[in-house]
Amino acid sequence: MMIFGICASPRNQTTEFVLKEALNILNKKSYETKLFSSAGKQIASCMHCDYCMEHKECVIKDDMVEVYENLKKADGIVIATPVQSGGASAQLCSIMDRTRALEAIDYNLLRGKIGMGIAVGGDRTGGQDMALLKIITYYMIHGIIPVSGGPFGSNLGAYFYSKDSLEEIRNDDYGFESLNRTIEEFVKFIEKYI
Repeated sequence: MMIFGICASPRNQTTEFVLKEALNILNKKSYETKLFSSAGKQIASCMHCDYCMEHKECVIKDDMVEVYENLKKADGIVIATPVQSGGASAQLCSIMDRTRALEAIDYNLLRGKIGMGIAVGGDRTGGQDMALLKIITYYMIHGIIPVSGGPFGSNLGAYFYSKDSLEEIRNDDYGFESLNRTIEEFVKFIEKYI
């Protein structure tokens, strides 16, 4: 089974570090993993022009092609976003909006896949819940089964406090506990439903 990780950060820092840690854990559990980082990539905003509805592809030819190909193949999806302005990053919003083109090809293309979320904030209460809710809402709209870490500290998914530092996020024991709980539930769902 293949797990596709999307890092929706404009930088190769804390969010990518945490996502790589998650994918490494999954890889050790014998899952194939692939990582897409939006850092340095060209991902235009969706124009909602309906070109995809008629032509079964997006009119914009940019780095979303890699995302499309891996989302098609993935059994599980792990989306990681930094918290920006109290919610998900602009990069993540563009990626989510642009996947409309996949459903123009096949309405059921994403349905039944398993998804989890990771939010990394510079503050402990910087908007991680809102960012994770955006990911969960995206999953629900597209028929992806959203998984949290359960009702004891990982209610919506993995939740990190980076203090805007790679060194500090490595010391966020509570964040890694939330990640481990969420991965544990994610694996249960993959094994049961895929």
